[in-house]
Amino acid sequence: MSALTMSRAEREAFLAATHVGVVGITEAGRGPLAVPVWYRYEPGGQVRFVTGARSRKAALIRKAGRVGFCVQTESPPYQYVSVEGPVTIGEPDHERDVREMAIRYLGEQMAQMYLAMMAAEPEPSILVIMKPERWYSVDYSKLG
Repeated sequence: MSALTMSRAEREAFLAATHVGVVGITEAGRGPLAVPVWYRYEPGGQVRFVTGARSRKAALIRKAGRVGFCVQTESPPYQYVSVEGPVTIGEPDHERDVREMAIRYLGEQMAQMYLAMMAAEPEPSILVIMKPERWYSVDYSKLG
């Protein structure tokens, strides 16, 4: 274990904080698709995010059956946590997986505008649940 690697408690707390995640999914004949997503994670649990049921991302996730997922800080001292693992697909709970997620990322007022806009143009969604199997992390704040 490198001196810059986060402990289990550190990496789980970092992943549980509010960051924009980047999900990576293999795609035959191309590089992996890597796209940002809002997500939810509680230490010891699973990474959860919602996406359009008819999206390219959803189709690739269904086919691959697993994803890579990374979150990071945007300024020094840089930190990141990257996980990979198998996924299951479920039905999103509007309150927990959509409304609470919008408030987490946008705040109450902007979330209400976002949710109203989404309700005006409804699109079927899926809940992606990833069980972390492999973890990678770096915390450059440990340098000094």
